[in-house]
Amino acid sequence: MQETNNVEYQRAAPDHLLSGFVKCYWSVHNPDQEEKKFSILPDGHFDLLFRSVEGQPIRISLSGLWNQETTSIVPGKATTFGISFKLPASEYLLKESIAALVNAEKDLPSDFWGLELRDLTDFNALVATLQQKMLQRLCKNIDNRKLHLFDTLYTSNGSVTAEEVSNTILWSNRQISQYFKDQFGISLKSYCTILRYRASFDHLNEKELYPQQNYTDQAHFIREVKKYSGVTPGVLAENENNRFIQLSTLKKE
Repeated sequence: MQETNNVEYQRAAPDHLLSGFVKCYWSVHNPDQEEKKFSILPDGHFDLLFRSVEGQPIRISLSGLWNQETTSIVPGKATTFGISFKLPASEYLLKESIAALVNAEKDLPSDFWGLELRDLTDFNALVATLQQKMLQRLCKNIDNRKLHLFDTLYTSNGSVTAEEVSNTILWSNRQISQYFKDQFGISLKSYCTILRYRASFDHLNEKELYPQQNYTDQAHFIREVKKYSGVTPGVLAENENNRFIQLSTLKKE
């Protein structure tokens, strides 16, 4: 467990059978009465969120992809548990498009997956419960081209062209573009830039302000960071008052 501004943060990796669909499990608990504010940065994943405030019923929501910085408020005496999904999970686990949820989230039924308030009190037990539920829901018939597509994108941190992707998985640019638009609401090119930007977090967290990905030059890197963070690489790396929780809680993977 980590602490950031007296907010308790936990994180766990998925079972290997779900590693192609789940990035990680995480929870944030605010033990204080006053709310805490953080900036959330685009990272190329979408989230299923379970929120509870001081014993109130669970609020469950699904977020889509984010392509801009947004403010997250953690109320006093509140716990949020989240599953950060890789993109194939939308089709093969949740079995729905998230195209309408770019920079947004929607509420889900309170009985979604049959969780209760007490389930949020034990992080490790909840992870185990959700893994079993997801393994039961995972589609059996999976298009291996799509898994290969995302493996290529994640392995390269988005540093690959649409043509290279198409040639690798033998799926036309037009088909891939339509798939991204219909399923995720953004283009393949936009998604690759988000993955490349996310890959810079490790370096920025070490106060390395020069691009390690295939940006054309320093100016290009600065523009991309400002586009997705709203600030320069220097401000992001400084992370004053632990404003950017993803950098504050970053672990080497």
